[in-house]
Amino acid sequence: MLAAERRRAILRALDDGGGAVRVADLATRLRVSEMTVRRDLDAMDAEELLRKVHGGAVSRHHRGEEPVSSVKAAQQRAEKAAIADLAATTVADGVTIALSAGTTTTELARRLRRRPSISVVTNSLSVFDVQTGRTADSDDGVEGPTVYLCGGTRTPSDALVGPVAETAIASFRVDATYVGVHGIDPDAGLTSPNIAEAHTNRALINIGAKLIVLADHTKYREVGTNVFADLGQVDTLITDDKLAAADHATLAAHVGSVLIAEVNPPR
Repeated sequence: MLAAERRRAILRALDDGGGAVRVADLATRLRVSEMTVRRDLDAMDAEELLRKVHGGAVSRHHRGEEPVSSVKAAQQRAEKAAIADLAATTVADGVTIALSAGTTTTELARRLRRRPSISVVTNSLSVFDVQTGRTADSDDGVEGPTVYLCGGTRTPSDALVGPVAETAIASFRVDATYVGVHGIDPDAGLTSPNIAEAHTNRALINIGAKLIVLADHTKYREVGTNVFADLGQVDTLITDDKLAAADHATLAAHVGSVLIAEVNPPR
């Protein structure tokens, strides 16, 4: 198979895999060595056809392009689950927290479903549905947190944004704000492709005594159009163990602390 044919096959695999592929899976699919796959990914990354990450590659979006929640939910499921498991251990009984919109924050919301002692402020329809038992996986009759949902205009990521949302959010003060991100970069900071969502994320950050960011390894060096926080504002970053050691060290130098979630912990 010629290089051009392999690279077209890699792009098809990205589509089939919901926007993410692993080197090992590509090597098997294409019947070539992992080294050959890595060289192809390097070349395709340089041409901005995809973005190479540790162990594989993900689709490259334009800075202002926002994937819909169903697409994002299908990507990095194991990593998001591991991050949410670890993040849940940082939420003490009796606290009030803010949760931004996002697939990883929604995973955290699922793990807090049976925590009636806490209160949650959110601009996420998905978080609200999970925590109030409005989804099939959470409708179990168990008392959950007290949840406050702001109003606003809905985005493709099921966030409520805009002046109505920001006015409602500003009336609260919380112990910690947990945000998901489109991208995290040492120079650009935390970014979103949606300007209105970036503004509303700033409002959520402003009401929190601490800022905790949930970001899987594929978000590193991704830069959206709109910056909503500098890395120096981040008290804790929770990511997964597929983040390269050098990238971990770079991020650790900019934020308060980095917590690493094990995607496949030993049994």
